Amino acid sequence: MFALNRFSLRTSRPQSQAQNQRPQQQPQQSRRRSLLLRAPLASIAIPAAVVLSLTGCFAQPAATGDDDERISIAMLQPPRSAMNPLSDDAFKLARWATAETLIVIDDAGEALPALATKWERISDTSWQFTVREGVQFHNGGALSADTVVNSLQRAIDATPLPRILDGVDMTVRAEGDTVIIDTAAPDPLLPHRLSSPQLAILDAEAYSKTGVNPIGTGSGPFELVDVDGVVGATLDRFPEYWGESAEATGIDVKFVPDGTARAAALRTGTADIVEAIPAGQAAEIDASLITEVPMPRTNTLYLNTEAGPFADPAVRAAAREAIDRAAIVESVYEGRADVAEGLLGPALPWAADYRSEPELQELLAARPQAAKVDGVKISLGTFTDRAELPEVAVMLEQQLEAAGFEVQQDVREYQFIEADALEGKFDAFILSRATVLDSGDPVAYLASDFTCEGGFSIAQLCEQPVDQAIQSASEAEAGPTRQLATMRAETEVLATDAVIPLLHERVIQGESERIENAARDPRERLLVTPDTHRTAK
Repeated sequence: MFALNRFSLRTSRPQSQAQNQRPQQQPQQSRRRSLLLRAPLASIAIPAAVVLSLTGCFAQPAATGDDDERISIAMLQPPRSAMNPLSDDAFKLARWATAETLIVIDDAGEALPALATKWERISDTSWQFTVREGVQFHNGGALSADTVVNSLQRAIDATPLPRILDGVDMTVRAEGDTVIIDTAAPDPLLPHRLSSPQLAILDAEAYSKTGVNPIGTGSGPFELVDVDGVVGATLDRFPEYWGESAEATGIDVKFVPDGTARAAALRTGTADIVEAIPAGQAAEIDASLITEVPMPRTNTLYLNTEAGPFADPAVRAAAREAIDRAAIVESVYEGRADVAEGLLGPALPWAADYRSEPELQELLAARPQAAKVDGVKISLGTFTDRAELPEVAVMLEQQLEAAGFEVQQDVREYQFIEADALEGKFDAFILSRATVLDSGDPVAYLASDFTCEGGFSIAQLCEQPVDQAIQSASEAEAGPTRQLATMRAETEVLATDAVIPLLHERVIQGESERIENAARDPRERLLVTPDTHRTAK
Protein backbone atom coordinates (compact mmCIF):
# COMPACT_ATOMS: atom_id res chain seq x y z
CA MET A 1 0.00 0.00 0.00
CA PHE A 2 1.30 3.44 -0.87
CA ALA A 3 0.99 4.89 2.65
CA LEU A 4 3.48 2.37 4.00
CA ASN A 5 6.01 3.18 1.30
CA ARG A 6 5.47 6.89 1.76
CA PHE A 7 6.21 6.89 5.47
CA SER A 8 8.99 4.29 5.38
CA LEU A 9 11.19 6.37 3.06
CA ARG A 10 12.96 7.92 6.03
CA THR A 11 12.41 5.25 8.66
CA SER A 12 15.39 4.42 10.81
CA ARG A 13 15.22 0.66 11.19
CA PRO A 14 13.94 -2.36 9.22
CA GLN A 15 10.18 -2.76 9.24
CA SER A 16 8.75 -4.88 12.00
CA GLN A 17 6.92 -8.03 10.94
CA ALA A 18 4.50 -7.45 13.79
CA GLN A 19 2.39 -5.24 11.57
CA ASN A 20 0.83 -8.33 9.97
CA GLN A 21 -0.02 -9.81 13.38
CA ARG A 22 -1.78 -6.89 15.01
CA PRO A 23 -5.29 -7.50 16.33
CA GLN A 24 -7.93 -5.56 14.42
CA GLN A 25 -8.91 -2.35 16.18
CA GLN A 26 -12.58 -1.58 16.49
CA PRO A 27 -13.54 1.82 15.12
CA GLN A 28 -13.81 4.36 17.89
CA GLN A 29 -15.70 7.61 17.96
CA SER A 30 -13.46 10.54 17.14
CA ARG A 31 -12.82 12.55 20.29
CA ARG A 32 -12.79 16.33 20.20
CA ARG A 33 -11.43 18.48 22.95
CA SER A 34 -10.97 22.19 23.28
CA LEU A 35 -7.72 23.71 22.16
CA LEU A 36 -6.19 25.17 25.29
CA LEU A 37 -4.14 27.82 23.56
CA ARG A 38 -6.50 30.76 23.28
CA ALA A 39 -4.22 33.18 25.14
CA PRO A 40 -1.20 34.55 23.28
CA LEU A 41 1.85 32.42 23.96
CA ALA A 42 3.82 35.48 24.97
CA SER A 43 1.63 35.72 28.07
CA ILE A 44 2.51 32.23 29.26
CA ALA A 45 5.70 31.67 31.21
CA ILE A 46 7.03 28.30 32.36
CA PRO A 47 8.98 28.35 35.61
CA ALA A 48 12.37 26.70 35.29
CA ALA A 49 11.51 24.16 37.95
CA VAL A 50 8.50 23.03 35.95
CA VAL A 51 10.56 22.69 32.78
CA LEU A 52 13.16 20.62 34.57
CA SER A 53 10.47 18.35 35.99
CA LEU A 54 8.77 17.66 32.68
CA THR A 55 10.70 14.46 32.11
CA GLY A 56 8.93 13.06 35.14
CA CYS A 57 5.62 13.46 33.35
CA PHE A 58 6.50 10.44 31.20
CA ALA A 59 7.13 8.16 34.15
CA GLN A 60 4.19 5.86 34.82
CA PRO A 61 3.57 2.63 36.69
CA ALA A 62 3.97 -0.56 34.68
CA ALA A 63 1.10 -0.68 32.20
CA THR A 64 -0.58 -3.35 30.15
CA GLY A 65 -2.67 -3.31 26.99
CA ASP A 66 -3.03 -0.15 24.96
CA ASP A 67 -1.16 2.05 27.47
CA ASP A 68 2.00 0.01 26.90
CA GLU A 69 1.74 0.57 23.14
CA ARG A 70 1.73 4.36 23.29
CA ILE A 71 4.82 6.33 22.27
CA SER A 72 6.21 9.08 24.51
CA ILE A 73 8.06 12.00 22.90
CA ALA A 74 10.08 14.83 24.43
CA MET A 75 10.02 17.70 21.94
CA LEU A 76 12.28 20.72 21.80
CA GLN A 77 9.92 23.67 21.43
CA PRO A 78 6.37 24.39 22.63
CA PRO A 79 3.84 25.71 20.12
CA ARG A 80 4.62 29.23 18.95
CA SER A 81 1.27 30.10 17.41
CA ALA A 82 -1.43 28.13 19.26
CA MET A 83 -0.88 25.13 16.95
CA ASN A 84 -1.99 27.15 13.94
CA PRO A 85 -1.13 24.94 10.94
CA LEU A 86 -0.40 28.04 8.85
CA SER A 87 2.57 28.79 11.14
CA ASP A 88 5.74 26.86 12.03
CA ASP A 89 3.58 24.79 14.38
CA ALA A 90 2.53 22.91 11.24
CA PHE A 91 5.77 20.96 11.43
CA LYS A 92 4.73 19.50 14.77
CA LEU A 93 1.49 18.30 13.20
CA ALA A 94 3.50 16.67 10.41
CA ARG A 95 5.99 15.04 12.80
CA TRP A 96 3.10 13.59 14.78
CA ALA A 97 1.55 12.17 11.57
CA THR A 98 -1.78 13.88 12.16
CA ALA A 99 -1.99 16.45 9.32
CA GLU A 100 -1.23 15.57 5.70
CA THR A 101 -0.44 17.38 2.47
CA LEU A 102 -1.25 16.75 -1.18
CA ILE A 103 2.37 15.88 -1.94
CA VAL A 104 5.33 14.52 0.04
CA ILE A 105 9.01 14.53 -0.88
CA ASP A 106 11.50 11.70 -0.51
CA ASP A 107 15.13 11.73 0.60
CA ALA A 108 16.27 12.78 -2.87
CA GLY A 109 13.82 15.68 -2.93
CA GLU A 110 11.49 14.03 -5.45
CA ALA A 111 7.75 14.70 -5.22
CA LEU A 112 5.51 11.71 -4.37
CA PRO A 113 1.72 11.29 -4.07
CA ALA A 114 -0.09 11.72 -0.75
CA LEU A 115 -3.60 13.23 -0.63
CA ALA A 116 -3.16 13.84 -4.35
CA THR A 117 -2.67 10.64 -6.34
CA LYS A 118 -1.29 12.26 -9.49
CA TRP A 119 -0.67 15.63 -11.12
CA GLU A 120 0.28 17.13 -14.43
CA ARG A 121 1.39 20.47 -15.75
CA ILE A 122 -1.31 21.48 -18.22
CA SER A 123 0.34 24.78 -19.22
CA ASP A 124 3.33 26.89 -18.21
CA THR A 125 1.31 28.38 -15.36
CA SER A 126 -1.35 25.72 -14.62
CA TRP A 127 -1.23 22.41 -12.77
CA GLN A 128 -3.95 19.79 -12.22
CA PHE A 129 -3.98 17.56 -9.11
CA THR A 130 -6.23 14.53 -8.69
CA VAL A 131 -7.58 14.20 -5.14
CA ARG A 132 -7.34 10.80 -3.46
CA GLU A 133 -10.66 9.01 -2.96
CA GLY A 134 -11.77 7.34 0.27
CA VAL A 135 -9.95 9.65 2.68
CA GLN A 136 -11.77 10.44 5.92
CA PHE A 137 -10.90 13.26 8.28
CA HIS A 138 -10.72 12.53 12.00
CA ASN A 139 -14.11 14.19 12.56
CA GLY A 140 -15.78 11.97 9.95
CA GLY A 141 -15.72 14.46 7.09
CA ALA A 142 -14.66 13.31 3.63
CA LEU A 143 -11.76 14.66 1.61
CA SER A 144 -12.86 16.30 -1.64
CA ALA A 145 -11.56 18.77 -4.17
CA ASP A 146 -13.62 21.44 -2.41
CA THR A 147 -11.98 20.81 0.98
CA VAL A 148 -8.56 20.97 -0.67
CA VAL A 149 -9.41 24.30 -2.29
CA ASN A 150 -10.72 25.62 1.03
CA SER A 151 -7.48 24.78 2.88
CA LEU A 152 -5.24 26.19 0.17
CA GLN A 153 -7.32 29.36 -0.13
CA ARG A 154 -7.06 29.88 3.64
CA ALA A 155 -3.28 29.68 3.31
CA ILE A 156 -3.26 32.12 0.38
CA ASP A 157 -5.35 34.61 2.37
CA ALA A 158 -3.44 34.18 5.66
CA THR A 159 -1.59 37.01 7.40
CA PRO A 160 1.27 36.50 7.73
CA LEU A 161 1.57 34.43 4.57
CA PRO A 162 3.09 30.96 5.01
CA ARG A 163 6.78 31.15 4.05
CA ILE A 164 6.37 28.67 1.22
CA LEU A 165 4.06 31.11 -0.57
CA ASP A 166 6.40 34.09 -0.34
CA GLY A 167 6.48 35.70 -3.78
CA VAL A 168 3.93 33.25 -5.21
CA ASP A 169 0.75 34.61 -6.79
CA MET A 170 -1.64 31.70 -7.28
CA THR A 171 -5.33 30.85 -7.53
CA VAL A 172 -7.06 27.54 -6.82
CA ARG A 173 -10.33 26.04 -8.02
CA ALA A 174 -12.06 22.66 -8.01
CA GLU A 175 -12.98 20.77 -11.17
CA GLY A 176 -14.71 17.49 -10.35
CA ASP A 177 -12.30 15.36 -8.33
CA THR A 178 -9.34 17.52 -9.33
CA VAL A 179 -7.87 20.82 -8.19
CA ILE A 180 -6.51 23.34 -10.68
CA ILE A 181 -3.78 25.70 -9.48
CA ASP A 182 -2.82 28.66 -11.65
CA THR A 183 0.24 30.79 -10.95
CA ALA A 184 0.94 34.27 -12.25
CA ALA A 185 4.43 33.16 -13.32
CA PRO A 186 5.74 29.71 -14.25
CA ASP A 187 6.51 27.73 -11.10
CA PRO A 188 8.37 24.50 -11.90
CA LEU A 189 8.44 23.48 -8.23
CA LEU A 190 4.75 23.91 -7.42
CA PRO A 191 4.32 20.22 -6.44
CA HIS A 192 7.24 20.61 -4.04
CA ARG A 193 5.62 23.70 -2.51
CA LEU A 194 2.49 21.68 -1.82
CA SER A 195 4.54 19.30 0.34
CA SER A 196 5.06 22.03 2.95
CA PRO A 197 3.36 21.15 6.25
CA GLN A 198 2.02 24.72 6.27
CA LEU A 199 -0.18 23.69 3.32
CA ALA A 200 -1.73 20.71 5.11
CA ILE A 201 -5.29 19.88 4.13
CA LEU A 202 -7.79 19.98 7.01
CA ASP A 203 -11.54 19.54 7.14
CA ALA A 204 -13.52 22.74 6.67
CA GLU A 205 -14.59 22.52 10.32
CA ALA A 206 -11.03 23.48 11.33
CA TYR A 207 -11.41 27.01 10.02
CA SER A 208 -13.28 29.83 11.71
CA LYS A 209 -13.13 33.60 11.85
CA THR A 210 -10.97 33.39 14.97
CA GLY A 211 -8.34 30.97 13.67
CA VAL A 212 -7.58 27.38 12.74
CA ASN A 213 -8.12 24.44 15.09
CA PRO A 214 -6.30 21.24 14.01
CA ILE A 215 -7.83 19.09 16.77
CA GLY A 216 -9.84 16.31 15.16
CA THR A 217 -9.66 17.81 11.67
CA GLY A 218 -6.58 16.15 10.15
CA SER A 219 -6.40 12.96 8.09
CA GLY A 220 -3.23 11.21 9.28
CA PRO A 221 -2.78 7.86 11.06
CA PHE A 222 -2.91 9.63 14.44
CA GLU A 223 -5.71 11.94 15.59
CA LEU A 224 -4.82 15.01 17.63
CA VAL A 225 -7.26 14.92 20.54
CA ASP A 226 -5.79 17.37 23.04
CA VAL A 227 -3.24 20.18 23.32
CA ASP A 228 -2.40 21.20 26.89
CA GLY A 229 -1.09 24.71 26.41
CA VAL A 230 2.68 24.74 26.11
CA VAL A 231 2.99 21.57 28.22
CA GLY A 232 2.09 18.73 25.86
CA ALA A 233 -0.28 17.06 23.43
CA THR A 234 -2.15 13.77 23.11
CA LEU A 235 -2.83 11.79 19.95
CA ASP A 236 -4.69 8.52 19.45
CA ARG A 237 -4.49 6.00 16.63
CA PHE A 238 -7.12 6.77 13.98
CA PRO A 239 -8.71 3.43 13.01
CA GLU A 240 -10.27 4.79 9.80
CA TYR A 241 -6.99 5.98 8.31
CA TRP A 242 -6.90 5.60 4.52
CA GLY A 243 -3.43 4.03 4.51
CA GLU A 244 -1.54 1.52 6.62
CA SER A 245 -2.88 1.50 10.18
CA ALA A 246 -0.52 2.75 12.87
CA GLU A 247 1.11 0.11 15.06
CA ALA A 248 1.22 2.33 18.15
CA THR A 249 -2.06 3.06 19.89
CA GLY A 250 -1.18 6.69 20.46
CA ILE A 251 1.40 9.38 21.14
CA ASP A 252 2.01 11.34 24.34
CA VAL A 253 4.01 14.51 23.72
CA LYS A 254 5.73 16.76 26.23
CA PHE A 255 7.37 20.05 25.28
CA VAL A 256 10.73 20.17 27.05
CA PRO A 257 12.74 23.28 26.07
CA ASP A 258 15.49 22.45 28.57
CA GLY A 259 18.14 20.36 26.81
CA THR A 260 19.44 18.77 30.00
CA ALA A 261 15.93 17.61 30.87
CA ARG A 262 15.45 16.10 27.40
CA ALA A 263 18.73 14.22 27.66
CA ALA A 264 17.75 12.96 31.12
CA ALA A 265 14.43 11.71 29.74
CA LEU A 266 16.37 9.54 27.29
CA ARG A 267 18.96 8.31 29.80
CA THR A 268 16.29 7.31 32.30
CA GLY A 269 14.01 5.74 29.70
CA THR A 270 11.08 8.01 30.52
CA ALA A 271 10.79 9.11 26.88
CA ASP A 272 10.84 6.85 23.83
CA ILE A 273 11.91 9.51 21.32
CA VAL A 274 13.77 12.72 22.16
CA GLU A 275 14.24 15.63 19.78
CA ALA A 276 17.47 17.58 19.48
CA ILE A 277 19.82 16.18 22.11
CA PRO A 278 22.28 19.03 22.86
CA ALA A 279 25.77 18.26 21.58
CA GLY A 280 27.15 18.84 25.06
CA GLN A 281 24.87 16.15 26.48
CA ALA A 282 25.44 13.54 23.76
CA ALA A 283 28.74 12.30 25.19
CA GLU A 284 26.98 11.37 28.44
CA ILE A 285 24.46 9.11 26.69
CA ASP A 286 24.89 5.52 25.52
CA ALA A 287 25.97 5.83 21.87
CA SER A 288 23.45 3.16 20.84
CA LEU A 289 20.62 5.51 21.85
CA ILE A 290 21.58 8.45 19.64
CA THR A 291 22.07 9.06 15.94
CA GLU A 292 23.58 11.98 14.01
CA VAL A 293 22.33 13.05 10.60
CA PRO A 294 23.60 16.09 8.64
CA MET A 295 20.78 18.57 8.52
CA PRO A 296 19.80 21.24 6.01
CA ARG A 297 20.05 23.61 8.97
CA THR A 298 22.62 26.37 9.32
CA ASN A 299 23.55 28.19 12.50
CA THR A 300 23.72 31.72 11.13
CA LEU A 301 24.57 35.23 12.31
CA TYR A 302 22.19 37.74 10.71
CA LEU A 303 23.36 41.38 10.59
CA ASN A 304 20.89 44.27 10.41
CA THR A 305 21.66 45.97 7.09
CA GLU A 306 18.97 48.64 7.45
CA ALA A 307 19.93 50.47 10.64
CA GLY A 308 22.71 50.63 13.20
CA PRO A 309 26.44 49.94 12.76
CA PHE A 310 25.92 47.06 10.33
CA ALA A 311 24.19 49.29 7.80
CA ASP A 312 27.81 49.96 6.75
CA PRO A 313 29.10 47.05 4.58
CA ALA A 314 32.65 47.63 5.81
CA VAL A 315 31.57 47.14 9.43
CA ARG A 316 29.77 43.94 8.40
CA ALA A 317 33.01 42.79 6.78
CA ALA A 318 34.83 43.45 10.06
CA ALA A 319 32.38 41.18 11.87
CA ARG A 320 32.87 38.45 9.27
CA GLU A 321 36.64 38.56 9.62
CA ALA A 322 36.43 38.49 13.42
CA ILE A 323 34.61 35.17 13.61
CA ASP A 324 36.38 31.83 14.07
CA ARG A 325 33.83 29.21 12.98
CA ALA A 326 36.03 26.20 13.67
CA ALA A 327 36.52 27.25 17.28
CA ILE A 328 32.75 27.39 17.79
CA VAL A 329 32.27 23.91 16.28
CA GLU A 330 34.98 22.36 18.46
CA SER A 331 34.10 24.16 21.68
CA VAL A 332 30.32 24.44 21.72
CA TYR A 333 29.36 21.49 19.52
CA GLU A 334 32.26 19.23 20.54
CA GLY A 335 32.90 18.51 16.87
CA ARG A 336 29.32 17.34 16.23
CA ALA A 337 28.70 19.92 13.47
CA ASP A 338 30.29 21.01 10.20
CA VAL A 339 32.06 24.35 9.68
CA ALA A 340 29.99 26.42 7.25
CA GLU A 341 31.46 27.27 3.86
CA GLY A 342 28.18 28.88 2.81
CA LEU A 343 24.49 28.95 3.59
CA LEU A 344 23.88 25.44 2.21
CA GLY A 345 25.66 22.55 3.88
CA PRO A 346 26.51 18.86 3.41
CA ALA A 347 22.85 17.82 3.56
CA LEU A 348 22.79 19.21 -0.01
CA PRO A 349 25.94 17.58 -1.46
CA TRP A 350 25.66 19.37 -4.80
CA ALA A 351 26.15 22.78 -3.18
CA ALA A 352 29.88 22.27 -2.56
CA ASP A 353 30.41 21.24 -6.19
CA TYR A 354 29.52 24.73 -7.45
CA ARG A 355 31.35 26.92 -4.93
CA SER A 356 34.62 26.79 -6.86
CA GLU A 357 33.00 28.25 -9.98
CA PRO A 358 35.19 31.25 -11.00
CA GLU A 359 32.27 33.66 -11.36
CA LEU A 360 31.12 32.91 -7.83
CA GLN A 361 34.60 33.28 -6.39
CA GLU A 362 34.94 36.65 -8.13
CA LEU A 363 31.76 37.91 -6.47
CA LEU A 364 33.09 37.08 -3.02
CA ALA A 365 36.49 38.57 -3.78
CA ALA A 366 34.82 41.91 -4.57
CA ARG A 367 33.39 42.36 -1.07
CA PRO A 368 34.34 45.61 0.74
CA GLN A 369 37.43 45.63 2.91
CA ALA A 370 36.84 45.41 6.63
CA ALA A 371 36.65 48.67 8.55
CA LYS A 372 38.72 49.20 11.66
CA VAL A 373 36.32 49.18 14.58
CA ASP A 374 37.02 50.58 18.02
CA GLY A 375 34.27 50.60 20.62
CA VAL A 376 31.42 50.05 18.15
CA LYS A 377 28.42 49.05 20.28
CA ILE A 378 26.14 46.30 18.97
CA SER A 379 23.21 44.31 20.36
CA LEU A 380 23.35 40.54 19.87
CA GLY A 381 20.20 38.45 20.25
CA THR A 382 19.49 34.74 20.32
CA PHE A 383 17.24 32.26 22.13
CA THR A 384 17.46 29.50 24.71
CA ASP A 385 15.30 26.86 23.02
CA ARG A 386 18.37 25.37 21.35
CA ALA A 387 20.81 24.81 24.18
CA GLU A 388 23.93 25.55 22.12
CA LEU A 389 22.89 29.02 20.97
CA PRO A 390 23.54 30.90 24.24
CA GLU A 391 27.00 29.31 24.28
CA VAL A 392 27.53 30.37 20.67
CA ALA A 393 26.54 33.90 21.70
CA VAL A 394 29.19 33.91 24.42
CA MET A 395 31.90 32.84 21.99
CA LEU A 396 30.78 35.35 19.37
CA GLU A 397 30.82 38.10 21.97
CA GLN A 398 34.41 37.22 22.83
CA GLN A 399 35.50 37.09 19.20
CA LEU A 400 33.73 40.32 18.22
CA GLU A 401 35.01 42.21 21.25
CA ALA A 402 38.54 41.07 20.43
CA ALA A 403 38.04 42.83 17.08
CA GLY A 404 36.90 46.10 18.68
CA PHE A 405 33.14 45.72 19.06
CA GLU A 406 31.28 46.20 22.34
CA VAL A 407 28.57 43.53 22.58
CA GLN A 408 25.36 43.60 24.62
CA GLN A 409 23.59 40.22 24.65
CA ASP A 410 19.82 39.66 24.81
CA VAL A 411 18.84 36.00 25.22
CA ARG A 412 15.24 34.82 25.67
CA GLU A 413 12.93 31.95 24.72
CA TYR A 414 12.18 32.01 21.01
CA GLN A 415 8.50 32.74 21.40
CA PHE A 416 9.39 35.94 23.26
CA ILE A 417 12.11 37.19 20.89
CA GLU A 418 11.04 36.29 17.34
CA ALA A 419 8.90 39.40 16.79
CA ASP A 420 11.70 41.74 17.88
CA ALA A 421 14.17 39.97 15.60
CA LEU A 422 11.87 40.29 12.59
CA GLU A 423 11.27 43.97 13.34
CA GLY A 424 15.00 44.70 13.18
CA LYS A 425 15.46 45.53 16.86
CA PHE A 426 18.86 43.80 17.04
CA ASP A 427 22.10 44.68 15.31
CA ALA A 428 22.95 40.99 15.10
CA PHE A 429 20.92 37.85 15.69
CA ILE A 430 21.96 34.20 15.92
CA LEU A 431 19.46 31.79 14.41
CA SER A 432 19.44 28.06 13.79
CA ARG A 433 17.76 28.15 10.36
CA ALA A 434 16.43 25.28 8.26
CA THR A 435 17.38 25.90 4.64
CA VAL A 436 15.08 23.47 2.80
CA LEU A 437 12.37 23.08 5.40
CA ASP A 438 9.35 23.97 3.32
CA SER A 439 9.66 22.65 -0.23
CA GLY A 440 12.78 20.51 -0.22
CA ASP A 441 14.35 23.26 -2.33
CA PRO A 442 16.50 26.04 -0.81
CA VAL A 443 15.23 28.80 -3.10
CA ALA A 444 12.15 29.30 -0.91
CA TYR A 445 14.41 29.88 2.10
CA LEU A 446 16.55 32.38 0.18
CA ALA A 447 13.45 34.28 -0.95
CA SER A 448 11.97 34.33 2.54
CA ASP A 449 15.13 35.53 4.31
CA PHE A 450 16.96 37.74 1.82
CA THR A 451 14.61 39.44 -0.66
CA CYS A 452 13.01 42.86 -0.32
CA GLU A 453 9.57 41.30 0.17
CA GLY A 454 10.73 38.29 2.19
CA GLY A 455 8.57 37.33 5.12
CA PHE A 456 11.46 36.31 7.41
CA SER A 457 13.97 39.08 6.76
CA ILE A 458 15.91 39.34 10.02
CA ALA A 459 18.79 40.97 8.11
CA GLN A 460 16.39 43.54 6.62
CA LEU A 461 18.23 43.01 3.32
CA CYS A 462 16.95 44.66 0.14
CA GLU A 463 19.44 44.58 -2.73
CA GLN A 464 18.48 44.40 -6.41
CA PRO A 465 21.24 41.94 -7.45
CA VAL A 466 20.15 39.58 -4.68
CA ASP A 467 16.48 39.79 -5.63
CA GLN A 468 17.31 39.20 -9.29
CA ALA A 469 19.49 36.18 -8.57
CA ILE A 470 16.86 34.59 -6.33
CA GLN A 471 14.16 35.29 -8.91
CA SER A 472 16.27 33.60 -11.61
CA ALA A 473 16.78 30.57 -9.38
CA SER A 474 13.06 30.34 -8.65
CA GLU A 475 12.28 30.24 -12.39
CA ALA A 476 14.90 27.61 -13.27
CA GLU A 477 13.85 24.04 -14.00
CA ALA A 478 14.80 21.34 -11.52
CA GLY A 479 18.22 19.77 -11.94
CA PRO A 480 21.73 21.16 -12.55
CA THR A 481 20.43 24.40 -14.06
CA ARG A 482 18.47 25.20 -10.91
CA GLN A 483 21.32 24.11 -8.67
CA LEU A 484 23.79 26.50 -10.33
CA ALA A 485 21.26 29.34 -10.23
CA THR A 486 20.70 28.63 -6.54
CA MET A 487 24.42 28.84 -5.83
CA ARG A 488 24.62 32.14 -7.71
CA ALA A 489 21.87 33.44 -5.45
CA GLU A 490 23.66 32.16 -2.34
CA THR A 491 26.84 33.92 -3.45
CA GLU A 492 25.01 37.21 -4.08
CA VAL A 493 23.68 37.03 -0.52
CA LEU A 494 27.09 36.24 0.96
CA ALA A 495 28.66 39.07 -1.05
CA THR A 496 26.59 41.56 0.96
CA ASP A 497 27.88 40.23 4.32
CA ALA A 498 24.29 40.56 5.54
CA VAL A 499 24.58 37.08 6.95
CA ILE A 500 27.51 35.07 8.28
CA PRO A 501 26.98 31.29 8.15
CA LEU A 502 28.69 29.72 11.15
CA LEU A 503 28.10 25.98 11.01
CA HIS A 504 25.81 23.27 9.71
CA GLU A 505 24.08 21.30 12.42
CA ARG A 506 23.58 17.59 12.70
CA VAL A 507 20.38 16.31 14.17
CA ILE A 508 21.12 14.32 17.31
CA GLN A 509 17.99 12.30 17.92
CA GLY A 510 17.50 10.03 20.89
CA GLU A 511 15.61 6.73 20.76
CA SER A 512 15.13 4.36 23.68
CA GLU A 513 15.93 0.66 23.29
CA ARG A 514 12.24 -0.18 23.20
CA ILE A 515 11.36 2.02 20.20
CA GLU A 516 11.39 0.70 16.63
CA ASN A 517 11.12 2.48 13.27
CA ALA A 518 11.26 6.08 14.40
CA ALA A 519 11.86 8.34 11.42
CA ARG A 520 15.25 10.02 11.17
CA ASP A 521 14.38 12.89 8.90
CA PRO A 522 16.96 15.63 8.26
CA ARG A 523 14.16 17.91 7.05
CA GLU A 524 12.35 17.54 10.39
CA ARG A 525 9.01 16.67 8.80
CA LEU A 526 8.69 13.11 10.06
CA LEU A 527 9.24 11.65 13.50
CA VAL A 528 6.48 9.08 14.04
CA THR A 529 5.15 6.97 11.16
CA PRO A 530 2.58 4.15 11.01
CA ASP A 531 5.45 1.70 11.55
CA THR A 532 6.84 3.37 14.67
CA HIS A 533 6.10 1.27 17.75
CA ARG A 534 7.32 0.10 21.13
CA THR A 535 8.76 -3.35 21.76
CA ALA A 536 8.84 -5.45 24.92
CA LYS A 537 12.44 -4.43 25.76
